[in-house]
Amino acid sequence: MGFFDSEVVQEEAKRLFDDYQSLVKLGGDYGKFDREGKIIFIDQMEALMERYKIFMKRFELSEDFMAKMTVEQLKTQLGQFGMTPQQMFDQMNQTLERMKSELG
Repeated sequence: MGFFDSEVVQEEAKRLFDDYQSLVKLGGDYGKFDREGKIIFIDQMEALMERYKIFMKRFELSEDFMAKMTVEQLKTQLGQFGMTPQQMFDQMNQTLERMKSELG
């Protein structure tokens, strides 16, 4: 069975995508949130980034050809912006840390 044939992989990919889309949409109103709402939003983004890191690590460790191709495509796409996947995660974490520091 291929990596993408796994129902678990498909479900987690869909859940990650749906959760990300919801948070991005919600984030459009971030400036209107009270302090507690901002803390909850940041916590949810951090949890989502952690889930995404784990999901991507599964791709990297897989022997499946399509999983390896997906990792290479991500690296190529990020490379066009002069970034590596680790730099992408680092930048997201820096943004979340800055958001936390702005809360005081």
